[in-house]
Amino acid sequence: MKSILRVFTLLAFISTFMITSCRTEELVSIQGPPDQVLEANSTVATLIQRMVINDGSNDNIIDNSNCFNVQFPITVFVNGLEITVNSENDFDDIEAVFDEFDDDIDTLQIQFPITIILTDFSEVVINTSSELNAQSSACNGENESDDDIECIDFEYPIKASIFNTNNEVIASVTLNNDKDLYGFIDAIDKNDIINIDFPITVILFDGTEIVINNLDELERTIETYQNDCDEDDDNDFNDDDCNNCSDNQLIGILTGCTDWRIDKLERNDSDLEDIYVGYLFDFLSDGSISVTSGGNLYVGTWNASGTGNNVTVTLNMPTLSDFNNSWNLHEIEQENGESKIDLRLGDDQLRFESDCGNNGGGSIDDTTLVAALATGDWFITFYFNDTDKTTNYNDYVFNFASDGTGIATNTNGSTNGTWSTSSGNETLLELNLNFGTTIPLDELAEDWDVLEATNNIIRLKDVSGGDGSEDFLTFERTQGAGGNDLSNVLADGIWIVASYSNNGSDKTGDYNGYQLNFDIAGTVVATNVTSINGTWVVQSSGNKLVLDFGTLVPFDEFNDDWDVLSVSGTQVFLQDVSGGNGETYVLTLQKL
Repeated sequence: MKSILRVFTLLAFISTFMITSCRTEELVSIQGPPDQVLEANSTVATLIQRMVINDGSNDNIIDNSNCFNVQFPITVFVNGLEITVNSENDFDDIEAVFDEFDDDIDTLQIQFPITIILTDFSEVVINTSSELNAQSSACNGENESDDDIECIDFEYPIKASIFNTNNEVIASVTLNNDKDLYGFIDAIDKNDIINIDFPITVILFDGTEIVINNLDELERTIETYQNDCDEDDDNDFNDDDCNNCSDNQLIGILTGCTDWRIDKLERNDSDLEDIYVGYLFDFLSDGSISVTSGGNLYVGTWNASGTGNNVTVTLNMPTLSDFNNSWNLHEIEQENGESKIDLRLGDDQLRFESDCGNNGGGSIDDTTLVAALATGDWFITFYFNDTDKTTNYNDYVFNFASDGTGIATNTNGSTNGTWSTSSGNETLLELNLNFGTTIPLDELAEDWDVLEATNNIIRLKDVSGGDGSEDFLTFERTQGAGGNDLSNVLADGIWIVASYSNNGSDKTGDYNGYQLNFDIAGTVVATNVTSINGTWVVQSSGNKLVLDFGTLVPFDEFNDDWDVLSVSGTQVFLQDVSGGNGETYVLTLQKL
């Protein structure tokens, strides 16, 4: 019975390919050299099947399991954000959400049912998370030894000829992928004579191609290279971000960009980046580092060597010892005119960011901010960090010089600081402040996104890189001024949607003809042919406007807590940046 089943399996497998059944020609084919004839259960057959077994580790960011894959498409909810995964390329979207904040708890929920693909390419439908966990429990743990050989792959197609001595079935087949080859090997019977059409090509983990002329060469090659790479059978989706990195690539980016800032610095579980706000690093091609901050100059040395995930960056700064170490390059990120270099050493982390040479007035327009900031006195009229802490700064007056220095003065004396501008994370412009470690001025050390900058008011916002919490800071010319009263502005008169952009798509036309009436009690009515009711509330001393129109189209798109970019008696300019995927929405309300 077993023999009959094997023959039936082989016949079923062969039927999926184009079969040529000319016995005379195939008999010639199978009389080839012995080192080209593949036998069932031979060492080389076992090695081949281990090479083409389905690798379940490449999607561990979703299923945390090394012995099966999920079948695409699949819908997941990453930290609450819905993402449809159509291919491995979409894993980057999941990782981007996970990487958005450094210290939050990341979650991924799968929308069931799903189909998983096992190591032998068979499929199983999974209806619940309990069923998925049961399947996962049968897999080996992270980085445990398994049968899968991932360091060497076949180049397809591969051709083979088959002759069965029992039923005299003769066929030639073309194998186009790992699944084809796995099934082909699995169906070989002891009575089958399998002749591989050599030469074939195999590809090593580093991209090297080797031409193989017979089975003996193939067996030796597999045994030589099968353990020569890290198979990455773990659930750390971050540890392969530099597979294609090189020291030359890193050197080119570090020396090609200028004015690198510290985006993240953690040493021995202490967050130190706030100490270095306003410090600008320049990496020179001669191996030296130049660091400037408020007229001060610091120097040191650096070098980089290695490839892939083993690039080492050694920093030596005699007067800035927090940076000194031989760091491992974790990731290079370049997008939207910004570059980031992420270095790790155990649990320590150092991340540089640069606008690639755009300092101050480069690609960003900081003219209004710089002109206003460097003229006259400024007072803090609002500071919110978990709670309203404005009163901590009631007796301080701030002055900023055009050379990037600043001074904060109160009855106890003066504290020196620094300032600079750069491209913002959520807005076009960023103001970097640093008044050292003196309490309460130490809390101002941040890279602040500029919400509004005029000659009379500068409003700033910072999103924490840890938990995503939002801080707000407002400077004004008059102590205790309190800024524009957004509540009274909106409640005074009738408003229209002057413009609305949904991540670059202009949707203003959806709101043509609507007039909005904001009642001071917190209700808003949008009237056209019919009326749409909603609610509104001003928060954070006028820095936030929360709108809620429920599910009523088209105003349901406004349901959010909007950053207030500017306020006048006739116009309110709002922006929202998605915390999941970074999409930007811009809304302008105009008074009739």
